[in-house]
Amino acid sequence: MTLDAGLVAEIVLRTLAVLVAFLTLPLVVGQTEHKVMAHMQGRLGPMYAGGFHGWAQLVADGVKFLQKEDIVPDRADAGVFRLAPGVALVPYLVAMAVIPLSPDWVAADVDAGLLFVLAASAVAVLGTLMAGWSSGNKYALLGSMRAAAQLLAYELPLVLAAASVAMAAGTLSLTGIGEAWQWWWLFWQAPALIVFVVAGLAEVQRPPFDMPIADSELVAGPYTEYTGLRFALFLLSEYAGIVVLSALTAVLFLGGWHGPFSDTLGPLWTLLKTGMVAVVVIWLRVAWPRLREDQLQRLAWAGLVPVALAQLALTAVVVVA
Repeated sequence: MTLDAGLVAEIVLRTLAVLVAFLTLPLVVGQTEHKVMAHMQGRLGPMYAGGFHGWAQLVADGVKFLQKEDIVPDRADAGVFRLAPGVALVPYLVAMAVIPLSPDWVAADVDAGLLFVLAASAVAVLGTLMAGWSSGNKYALLGSMRAAAQLLAYELPLVLAAASVAMAAGTLSLTGIGEAWQWWWLFWQAPALIVFVVAGLAEVQRPPFDMPIADSELVAGPYTEYTGLRFALFLLSEYAGIVVLSALTAVLFLGGWHGPFSDTLGPLWTLLKTGMVAVVVIWLRVAWPRLREDQLQRLAWAGLVPVALAQLALTAVVVVA
């Protein structure tokens, strides 16, 4: 069997594009967080690394982490301990491969792309569980157990909210959902949008849902024993999770590439909307205090799940009618 040279070249280019996006977008979100948080708190943030407004601060941090000693605790399960950062990071790379910037700008247009992204994102949480269990540290173990409870609580409203949009569009394809989107969905699917963003924040353990990493209680939670590059990979996975959550929200609920001159500027519209959602994620970190564990669980089961079920029922009625 011979391979078409054009097909091979296309596969290589698509793969490289996803890798470049995966290596740059989380850094852009991280730098934006530094600057946005700083201005919200009346300070400047990074100003020197790289020159203009400290644009290379995260690059400098990465070089610093590379120079740190990689330590594995004596009582840790060394194999699982070393593997955990990769398990936390790689699923987000896989998820980014199927999120479209436009019908033509997508690395892999999967028929059930929505289910694929949700499944891959859920796998990333296993890295946190592996890190806490394998560290041989009570604080890390408590953090991983909190992460497991949080995953179980918020996965259901996340899936229900996504199912509402998929039902309205009549497809599980992310490209199909984006093409079926109408402007009035901003109002009709608004409850699902709120549920999806809140549950997504809990999935990536961002404040105010950072109970697994509560520094005042658990040091750094599952990451307490990590140093050097492996700790940096966990930080990168957090920002990669924000990118995936923001891009998925933009495609499902905000119309993705729909906008003026969408035939030529479609990918830019998707990136702009992704950036807007990422800024909201950063703002929530600054504006809201951390929830208690009981408040976190009550919000999921008594708040988000009923709203998501009601929205799903409303969508079903509208689609059938």
